[in-house]
Amino acid sequence: MNSLAHQLYETALQMVEAEQATPSEKAEMLMEIAMGLQQKPKSPDQLTNAVALYEKALALAPETDPLLRARIKARMGTALQAQPSADAAPLHRAQAAFEAALSVLEEQGSPEEQAEIWMNLGLVIQSLAAINQAKITDAINAYQRALQVFDAGRHPAEYAILHNNLATAFLSIPMTDARAKMREALAVQSFEAALKVINIVDHPAEYAMLQNNLGNALQYASSAHTLENNLRALQAYDEALRVRNARDTPLEYANTIANKANALRNLPDNMEHPELGNRGNLRQAAKLYLEAREIFLRFGDREKLEHIESALTDLEHAQGDWEKSSN
Repeated sequence: MNSLAHQLYETALQMVEAEQATPSEKAEMLMEIAMGLQQKPKSPDQLTNAVALYEKALALAPETDPLLRARIKARMGTALQAQPSADAAPLHRAQAAFEAALSVLEEQGSPEEQAEIWMNLGLVIQSLAAINQAKITDAINAYQRALQVFDAGRHPAEYAILHNNLATAFLSIPMTDARAKMREALAVQSFEAALKVINIVDHPAEYAMLQNNLGNALQYASSAHTLENNLRALQAYDEALRVRNARDTPLEYANTIANKANALRNLPDNMEHPELGNRGNLRQAAKLYLEAREIFLRFGDREKLEHIESALTDLEHAQGDWEKSSN
């Protein structure tokens, strides 16, 4: 365990133990300290320690205070949800914590507390569905429950995040049935609904995320309007790049420029004369791929690097074919 993280954990326990307070008050202190630990953690140990503090808080919180216990479980679920792990055990623990908290908060908690848990529960289920350990429809249902409270007028940030999550959930369902195109359309509508209440000034990170994801939804939609969708996707990526940059958000920036390169590969240089080819767009795509590759290499993102290398190989072949056809 990281020595500094362990020292902070031990100090927190000693501070609470020394306090002249009731068990409920001590449990609340531990919960507050744990919440602080999991805010922008500098190491996985901080999340592990946060979970341990929540467990200590639960051990102290009296059974006669079910609301406090439910709130501790809800917060512990968020720490478990964020824990990096080689298996799904923390996600299953997070799901159990959220569901236990809901059983109490639906009777005694505020609507916002309930909605926050439904939103987090949806994320956990969506993560489990990605590894075939849950149903994606359950995640969609959880997001829709949260949207009953987090509306566009009073909670624009949560509303936008929920619509982003809904859209990615729709797109994660295999496109193998008759309703596939409808789900693609619903995903695009969800991104666009969120962008109606989120702007670049007040919520720049959410704005960029939504524009990037809207671009992806448009680019990969199975539509008869491929060229128009790719042009709209480029506009969305450029909007995202008004926020994302190589200095402040390097990985997000690399993702967006790689996505933009994917779209450029499939666009002619001149929309009015597609027969002239796309040599210029291929060159621009190659430049973006190389920039993204440098960032992914720096951060050790092997999966993204593999995708970039594959795309560059395909691009070389495409450029070679163009050269042959033009000679």
